[in-house]
Amino acid sequence: LGQSVGYGVVVGVGFFFAGVMLVLTYLQSRYTDISPRSSEEFTASSPGLVCCGIVSAWTWSATLLQSSTAAYTFGVSGPWWYAVGGTIQLAIFGMVAARVKMNANGAHTFLEIVQVRFGTGPHMLFTFYGFLCNLIVCGSLLRARGSATVTALTGMNTDAACMLLPIGIAVYVLVGGLRATFICDWSHTVILFVVIYIFVFRTYGTSTATEGVSGLYDLLQAASTITPVEGNQDGSYLTMKSNQGLVFGAATILSGFAGIFCDQGYWQRAIASHPTSTTKAYMLGGLSWFAVPLAFASCLGLAARALVNNPNFPTYPNPLSASQTSAGLAAPAAAVVLMGKGGAVAVLLVVFMAVTSAASAELIAVSSLFIYRTYFRPNAKGSEIVKVSHYFICFWAVWMGAWAVILNKAGVDLGWLFYVQGVVLSPAVIPIALTVSWSKLTRTAVILGPILGAMLGMAAWMIGCWKILGDINITNLANPYSAVCSGLTGLLFSGIITVGLSLWRPAAYDFKGTRGIANLDSADTSTDRNSALDEEKGSDTVEVQNTAADRQVVLADGGVVDISVLKASFKRAMLYSLVLTLIVTLIVPLPLFFSHYVYSKPFFTFWTSVGIIWVLSSGFFSVLLPVWESRQEIIVISVGCYRSLRRQAT
Repeated sequence: LGQSVGYGVVVGVGFFFAGVMLVLTYLQSRYTDISPRSSEEFTASSPGLVCCGIVSAWTWSATLLQSSTAAYTFGVSGPWWYAVGGTIQLAIFGMVAARVKMNANGAHTFLEIVQVRFGTGPHMLFTFYGFLCNLIVCGSLLRARGSATVTALTGMNTDAACMLLPIGIAVYVLVGGLRATFICDWSHTVILFVVIYIFVFRTYGTSTATEGVSGLYDLLQAASTITPVEGNQDGSYLTMKSNQGLVFGAATILSGFAGIFCDQGYWQRAIASHPTSTTKAYMLGGLSWFAVPLAFASCLGLAARALVNNPNFPTYPNPLSASQTSAGLAAPAAAVVLMGKGGAVAVLLVVFMAVTSAASAELIAVSSLFIYRTYFRPNAKGSEIVKVSHYFICFWAVWMGAWAVILNKAGVDLGWLFYVQGVVLSPAVIPIALTVSWSKLTRTAVILGPILGAMLGMAAWMIGCWKILGDINITNLANPYSAVCSGLTGLLFSGIITVGLSLWRPAAYDFKGTRGIANLDSADTSTDRNSALDEEKGSDTVEVQNTAADRQVVLADGGVVDISVLKASFKRAMLYSLVLTLIVTLIVPLPLFFSHYVYSKPFFTFWTSVGIIWVLSSGFFSVLLPVWESRQEIIVISVGCYRSLRRQAT
């Protein structure tokens, strides 16, 4: 494609969505009682849109490109383990989200909960982890978007792509608030699923290059003979018996835990959902997201490997180089063979949608992390918070573009960032989760756990890299084996230290302080968060009432939810996460791994059919369910627009 196409997509489509956001914001403000200028607007959404937002925000460029690289490299095990590595965390986070609604329903960020419970030291520590997570995520999004896909498909200048992309995103985040951002997430998700469906049916059905599922199977069998996979059963791409795939799965799981628990974007969605629907939203979101990398990567990643010897393959007669593979170019290469320029445009568009929706979530999240109110203006009200957040969004949009350029100049690609994410962030995962869920957690434990876990993780990173690969360098440090050594050490030892120190001298926290976190728009907000419970009684903000019969959570809209209902929600989330984790990590893949089974053509057809049915169902939950749940608001706005037009006509 020409450079004009690249600039047209990055600039034109970005500002098109900014225009859509302006229209949505105007209609929302005029015909409903919702104001995007309210700080609480950044924490308001229906369950269906939360599910859609989870799918949209967790569908990074890595979801599409890195998963396809795994399929291209390891075979059918790659997409499965990538999907596992992002889904079980969403399921487990559903448990944490249920605890947030029970113990800190008025909070806006996880850092706010840390500050109220433990004070300045732990708050600054986890602020560091929060911003570090945003840096890595933004780097992954823009680095893959600017350097790999756009440059490879259009020849657009890499630095220009990195700098221009955040601008349009920042505009519609500024004018929209979280609710409007969810609506744009929905439109992005529509395009995402439409493109996935096009590629799925093209690859498995109508393409003359693959000749359907049967032809793709034959091509993969031939590829196993020409370029066998080391560590796979018979070198085949059609087996779950993949040693490298299993290690990749472990690295992906660690990276996923770090990416979800340290990312304010996911806490934002937990906070935004209604207390009684949080668990449902994360259940649907996790199941729906699983199908995205599974279907997309199984389709384009396996097709890329099968079509290497096709004359239309971009690097024919050679396979993709190591740097091209690490940059995530397997999916674009397959798309070009399957659909020519149309395939290139489709990949360009779908990656753009993935990056814009995820980057908008990161901009909302990073504006929430800003410590202006905590340390500079404790008495700042909602309108002032929104104004300062807007300034910080502008700053971060420019900085994330500059950060991507820095990574590009340093030669850091998508694969490196993907593996290192689990290395640097995993020590914070367990302490963050326990902050909102465990009353015995102590201040000393929550500080020493992440710090000592990080030190041990870094030591394991270097030692593992040296012992396994023989040399410590930038390339080897991002190897899956090195990443697993570090990420697993940091995660486990951080958890052991945090839990051990807390059990040694346990606290007895009653969560009254976190339950009393106040609405930012309230004029009566107390500067002393620990006494907010008593001071907020009778207001329209979140409060907890202790009654003789039972405790209740009174919501900002006047609704009341029993604590017993929230406890039941937590138990459902725990059961769901346990069952889902057992199925996708043990029951399905491990028997296939230990049996050394190489897929027959009928079983490969069955495997492919399951993926297609799953992704079709995911499209229903992510696209149609939000529309149904928002039908009343859609009717109100539509009727308001009709009446306004009718008055103007008369």
